[in-house]
Amino acid sequence: MIVVPEEWAKRWEGKDIFDMLFALKGKVYRNKEGRRTIRFTINGKNYFGKFHSGIGWKDLFKNLFQFRLPVIGAQNEWTAIRKLEKLGIKTTPLAGYGKRGINPAKMQSFVITEELTDTISLEDFCRDWQKLPPPYVLKKSLITKVAETARILHENGMNHRDLYICHFLLDLSSGIDRDGGKKPDLHLIDLHRVQCRRYTPVRWKAKDIAALYFSSMDIGLTNRDILRFIRVYMKTDIKSALKEKIFWSKVEKRGKAFYSEFKRKYPDSSLSFEK
Repeated sequence: MIVVPEEWAKRWEGKDIFDMLFALKGKVYRNKEGRRTIRFTINGKNYFGKFHSGIGWKDLFKNLFQFRLPVIGAQNEWTAIRKLEKLGIKTTPLAGYGKRGINPAKMQSFVITEELTDTISLEDFCRDWQKLPPPYVLKKSLITKVAETARILHENGMNHRDLYICHFLLDLSSGIDRDGGKKPDLHLIDLHRVQCRRYTPVRWKAKDIAALYFSSMDIGLTNRDILRFIRVYMKTDIKSALKEKIFWSKVEKRGKAFYSEFKRKYPDSSLSFEK
């Protein structure tokens, strides 16, 4: 199966499109464990390509023995992007997808997305909030949007597995509405580990929310901000939402564990999740 823009198909007519794509040159963002991620340009337009060449039987069994679901190809991200689009959650626009082979350890696949321009990650946008607090209505609208996104994911059988604030990109193209007149546009990215089921298990919901909690610990959120997130995520009044004590206890415990582990590994580093 191969899906690429028509102009690319014409450009490489008579050639093996898989070979042409896998041979593309560009800025390399990742090249290990059977996955290469690059930024490249065709006809003046920028794209990101993730090319999977198989993780090998050794790593495949290593993941399974550790009770970890390995990502063996690009289909996971392709499926996640298409589902997010149906749910009305903005993400990176799809440009191409392909897969060949059936051996999970050697299967080749790719997913190509258009580059998002004029955006900033929430990690960077919120970095100085402790020293320079944002307007109240702006912070409120961003918290609401993130909570709504997480709820929609979980209500529709999805979980991200890396739901840090750095994976939300704020669209700057129409400016920042600091008066709260309109909802901010956020794009959810880095979807290669997303899981899709009929329903989302509680433990995976808790892990996602814990990741958000952990990645927001150093941006100066108040208890009121956290309660707002909880109320929006649970889609009910705060008294009813807080009755889910076991769930929120898991979130808090896991979020703090994430934070402690990060600080242990990177004691001199600011809180950043793109390592």
